[in-house]
Amino acid sequence: MSLPKTTPSSIQVTELLKRGWLSKNTFEIELTRPAQFDFAPGQRIRFIHQGSQRDYSLISGPDNETLSLCIRYVERGAFSPILAAARIGSQFHFSGPHGYFLFQPSKRPAIFVSTGTGIAPFCAMARSGITGFTLLHGVRSADELYYAAVFRATAKLYVACLSGASKPAAGGFQGWVTDYLAKHLPPGSYDFYLCGRTEMIRDVTLLIDDRFQGSLVYTEIFY
Repeated sequence: MSLPKTTPSSIQVTELLKRGWLSKNTFEIELTRPAQFDFAPGQRIRFIHQGSQRDYSLISGPDNETLSLCIRYVERGAFSPILAAARIGSQFHFSGPHGYFLFQPSKRPAIFVSTGTGIAPFCAMARSGITGFTLLHGVRSADELYYAAVFRATAKLYVACLSGASKPAAGGFQGWVTDYLAKHLPPGSYDFYLCGRTEMIRDVTLLIDDRFQGSLVYTEIFY
């Protein structure tokens, strides 16, 4: 997939349209989309405010009229408290699009692996028309399985991996995403797309090197 023509260094202005909480620690915001702002699914925008910058992956599809983000609330974070409390209609500056975490079609099966709000770029990919992938979403509890309906409609296999005390619903898995890959994914060559915390990406990459030789790995770290 080719990159959009938008100049990454250009500064854009957007306005907050909606905000809704997905769980006690995560919320979604909807923003106006500047004219002629193009992006590819999997890319990020970078908020700029009072000398601070913070990247967020878009969850909206490239053809959507607005821009949407899935944001984990961090009490002392640089941006999430601001976005969580901002009034509807507030304006923000951002640059972008940024990043190269893009889907690359191939003959190998695509395995998407995410933890927490690392699901965001995969949501944009699914909303752009990408289908037939396997997706693992690692969270502690079922209320953190954001956009499950989107993936049930587009994935070949959607697996909710719950690491907390609650038991998964039918079709889910009790344990880490690495546990599922080690126990249930047949050996072979795949295209792995990993998005989440550094520890998950490190552990899955080591597992791929050991068990799924000949695979390609694409990564995006979420802090």
